[in-house]
Amino acid sequence: MKKSILIIVFILTSFIAISQEHENFKHFRISPVISHTFIPTTTSEGEQTVIVPTFGLDIEYWVNEKWGFGFHNDLELETFEIERGHEIFVEKEFPLVITFDALYKYKEHWVLVVGTGVEFEKNEDLFIIRAGLEYEVEFGNHWDVSPTVIYDHRSNSSSTWGIGIGIGKRF
Repeated sequence: MKKSILIIVFILTSFIAISQEHENFKHFRISPVISHTFIPTTTSEGEQTVIVPTFGLDIEYWVNEKWGFGFHNDLELETFEIERGHEIFVEKEFPLVITFDALYKYKEHWVLVVGTGVEFEKNEDLFIIRAGLEYEVEFGNHWDVSPTVIYDHRSNSSSTWGIGIGIGKRF
């Protein structure tokens, strides 16, 4: 555990030292996000999708104008039940998803998101692999709006996807 913390501190320190060359560039970005998470489930009535409102908070550090990394945190705002297989029900109570993502701005406004994380929930915690796409539009004084589409593959072989919009501030 101590080695992991030291490696993270070393990487962060290196990024900060490298990024000092861009004086006017704002490296940190915080963005509250409002979205909906779509969770496919199988019921006795067939395939269905549970749609759950989600509130998120993205905390990012941009090394330069192309590369960054961030903690993307989502709280699904409902208690809901999903069915796995036949007659196996899993109740989810306000799951919290925390991911650590690499960010790459490959066009002027397009940001590719790839990372991994964990869904924390009272009944089960799940490992997550995340991929997503954001379209970030700046509108003055380092504020931006960013529609986003996220796909999460969970360790129980289920997948979810979400669509949302965030309002970000760089500093």
